[in-house]
Amino acid sequence: MSEAKPVKVIILGKEFHIACREEERDDLMTAALHLDEKMRHIRSNSQIGSFDRIAVMAALNIAHELVQAQSQNPPPPQNNRAITERVVAMQERIDAALAAATPDDK
Repeated sequence: MSEAKPVKVIILGKEFHIACREEERDDLMTAALHLDEKMRHIRSNSQIGSFDRIAVMAALNIAHELVQAQSQNPPPPQNNRAITERVVAMQERIDAALAAATPDDK
């Protein structure tokens, strides 16, 4: 595996630098685009204005989609740990990016 390097993603007009290994870069970019779309949809269809609140609502919606998909097509037991580890790693990257945002960004 390669060393993690910063990758720039833009979510809801805000720039974040996320550490990511080269072999995971495309997945990160796809995830960032999906998150951006979810957040834009929430912002345009609700009265929520805070970036943090929009991010939490988007995370809950995406987690709900994941739970539904897993209940319809449960992965083989040997893949559960790998999937959980990837979801946890992505959540840690999102948390780090949100924590790095300046108060003006929130």
